[in-house]
Amino acid sequence: MSISERFRELVEEIGAFHGGLLERPAGSFDKGVKLFGQAFAGLTELQEGVGEIPRIRLESKLSPVLLKAHTQLDRARLLLEEAGEEDLAAGVWELEQKVYRLLNAL
Repeated sequence: MSISERFRELVEEIGAFHGGLLERPAGSFDKGVKLFGQAFAGLTELQEGVGEIPRIRLESKLSPVLLKAHTQLDRARLLLEEAGEEDLAAGVWELEQKVYRLLNAL
């Protein structure tokens, strides 16, 4: 699977998780959900055009976006843990690991 395909798949996975977060009633973890949404929004900006980026420039285009998303997901995870939402935090942790693995693949 190419980097572009993996990136698109990751964005779809994060989007599905985000949709699940938005369906939950508002609570003490709203700041975490907001940060998660910001990470998702940043990734979606490149989702459509990632296949058009030449392979040689892929690392320089994707790395900053992935690093920022990873940082935002990490902060969201910590806020979810503080709010007592360990199950959600564990799901965010899994997504963080996928972002990290994609970064390593670059």
